[in-house]
Amino acid sequence: MMDGHQMSDVRCGGLVWQKSRRSNPSGNCVEMAELPTGEIAVRNSRDPEGAILVYTREEVEAFVGGAKDGDFDHILI
Repeated sequence: MMDGHQMSDVRCGGLVWQKSRRSNPSGNCVEMAELPTGEIAVRNSRDPEGAILVYTREEVEAFVGGAKDGDFDHILI
């Protein structure tokens, strides 16, 4: 189970945020950035000053693998 925690504002400066090439035309999407610790920061591109969740690489790898395997397809239908 993913156990993300919020990142303090002090640690978010200078991050390189990336979103999927599949994001919608207006660009609203989930964005991710790698932290110096190796953890992955996640935020909503519509609210770049809002909450940032932080996950371990293993947690993100498990989520992305599940998405690729179709584990969440039922949520989108």
